[in-house]
Amino acid sequence: DSYRLFRRLSSVGEDRAILLGFAMMAFSVLMFFVVGITVLKPYVASKWEEASCVLLGTEILEEWVDCRGVSAVPCLRVKVNLTASNQTALLHFDEDLVLLCFYIPKCRMARAELQREVEEVKKFLEAKLESPKLCFADRKRHPERALWGRKYTHKDALLAVVWPCLMLGGGALLVGLVKLTQYLARMSSETCSEAGGSRMTGRHTQGKLYRLLQRSSTQSPS
Repeated sequence: DSYRLFRRLSSVGEDRAILLGFAMMAFSVLMFFVVGITVLKPYVASKWEEASCVLLGTEILEEWVDCRGVSAVPCLRVKVNLTASNQTALLHFDEDLVLLCFYIPKCRMARAELQREVEEVKKFLEAKLESPKLCFADRKRHPERALWGRKYTHKDALLAVVWPCLMLGGGALLVGLVKLTQYLARMSSETCSEAGGSRMTGRHTQGKLYRLLQRSSTQSPS
């Protein structure tokens, strides 16, 4: 009875482990779908390539940019020179801000704080004037624009794919280990049953032989 109870509990645990493994694999497929849309697709579609830029100057526009219809924020524009083509271009922070200014602070009502924040960024950039810097350019689609940095790099794309791969591999490994355990347990039980049957057959044969010898010894003349 205790052995049957143990096997029943083991079967329940194995079923739960298999269910967990399949759930992990299903969740990893969902992660692949989300990562493909949010990270891999923008990374593959982006045609911005590495280039060398020289900062020419910065400018805070007099007309502030409307921010969600609630307030206005200052717009900082930066001009650079692409050393490869010797062409002047506007510098932007990343792909999402390619049609906007280089830097726009968050929407706040305090105009003095907004102005001070933009002035700090302006001073930081002016310290790098006339010094070559790594930037990104797209000569075909955006010949007069450059990027300070890409939002998604090759490293970011690889890191985004690692977690779904680990989840998928862990789920498959869990299911495989449970199936292997069940197979070994079945093989062990079959081996034990065969050994028990052969042992019973041997004992039955020995009993018959003993009775035959005993009968022959009683019938023999003294």
